[in-house]
Amino acid sequence: MADDCVFCRIVNGEIPSAKLYEDNTVMAFLDIMPVNKGHTLVIPKKHYELLTDIPVAEFEKLMRELHKLTTAVVKATKAEGFNIFMNNKKVAGQVIPHAHFHIVPRYDNDGIDIKWPSRKYEDGEIDKLKSKIKEHL
Repeated sequence: MADDCVFCRIVNGEIPSAKLYEDNTVMAFLDIMPVNKGHTLVIPKKHYELLTDIPVAEFEKLMRELHKLTTAVVKATKAEGFNIFMNNKKVAGQVIPHAHFHIVPRYDNDGIDIKWPSRKYEDGEIDKLKSKIKEHL
């Protein structure tokens, strides 16, 4: 646990939360600044900053619980759809440096527009990048 991490403080019970789920490795609670009502955060209880820091066994458990929680949030909120996302590092929008997933219930005409520009690869660039990535697998 990191003493200065707001999510670690929630895990430790130092900060109240609208807790939805907790076991020995995962916790989920409602976001206090929701995009839509029902916006849920799912976190590993141990402090990891990034997705890539989470050990595979804990990540697999986190994904099982994320699946279960998403199903419950969608049913409870009668969402017409949902987004699941995670920001990793400040440049990607991560505000709290503790790994966490967002479950955001979505509705037609909810005013949320998640779009980003499409970029094109130059000739041969996609194959070069594919090879570089595969070297690290």
